[in-house]
Amino acid sequence: MNAQAAHDAWLHIGRFIGRHMPIVILASLAAGIAFPDQLGSLRPFVPLMFAVMTFQNSLTISFSKLKQAITSPAPIIMVLLFAHAVMPVAAFGAGSLLFSGESDIIAGLVLEYSVPVATSMVMWVSLSRGNTATSLAILLGSTLICPFSIPFTLHALLGASIEVNAVGMIGDMLFMVAIPALAGFGLNEATRGWAGRKLAFELSPLARLLIPLIVTVNTTGIAVYVRNPTPQLVAIVVFVGLFAAGAFLIGIGLAKATHRKNAEFAPVAFGCGMRNISAGSVIAASYFPAETIFPVMAGVLFQQLLAATFGKIISRMTASKNEEASARA
Repeated sequence: MNAQAAHDAWLHIGRFIGRHMPIVILASLAAGIAFPDQLGSLRPFVPLMFAVMTFQNSLTISFSKLKQAITSPAPIIMVLLFAHAVMPVAAFGAGSLLFSGESDIIAGLVLEYSVPVATSMVMWVSLSRGNTATSLAILLGSTLICPFSIPFTLHALLGASIEVNAVGMIGDMLFMVAIPALAGFGLNEATRGWAGRKLAFELSPLARLLIPLIVTVNTTGIAVYVRNPTPQLVAIVVFVGLFAAGAFLIGIGLAKATHRKNAEFAPVAFGCGMRNISAGSVIAASYFPAETIFPVMAGVLFQQLLAATFGKIISRMTASKNEEASARA
């Protein structure tokens, strides 16, 4: 195979994954459950995978675009309020109703919706042709809020003061999000747009490959529970799946109700629907008993699959809005 053929095959892999993401995610979930011991050894590399994915998505962002996103903060503020105020309270209320007396499970549900917005939302916004600058601003804002909002939320809702390693958490978020993001759009500025036009395109297949790989590795953490289900575990899985889907639907509803532009539609929807489950699992393992980890990690079974499914819906909705705008013009 010559260099051109290899290059074409590389780009074809990226396009194939993008077109068949729901199926790819299902296969990734199955692989993580089937081979937890073998694939779980890759867990230390997940932050690096996130960093690479953030870097690739940030290559198309310029400082002017990020400044424009920050100077039009309505969608950013709306998502942050929903993600860090509304959802934890809703998770506590619904969890208390359905799992009364199970404080460890309720703690897991609250923690799941108190952690930062998912790093991978930038990728999904990009795939849906949304404004990646707005999604990055949402992500950075969420990352900065969470070291302070998580202890406050857990104390307010669960009645106990939880000591969270804020310095360590901020360090992880800097490595996975802030530093690669700054490097990405800094390189784009330094090369006067070449990185956004050329390098981002060449790295796109790698970033798309990393999504199912991250899903596979994270799924290994709950393989033992999935293989040995109990009625309570099944109830938790169903609850988390419905709650996660509801968050996406509310995000789409908020975007429609506030008449978000096409470019802002995807950041609002994905920002409301996606959480950094890896960060949640670290906190759960550090400060709570084992029963709390499962509700947090159960989101792995749904999040990327829901993102792929709703991503297609969002793309169709924004495409139809573009057609309507063109017809009116």
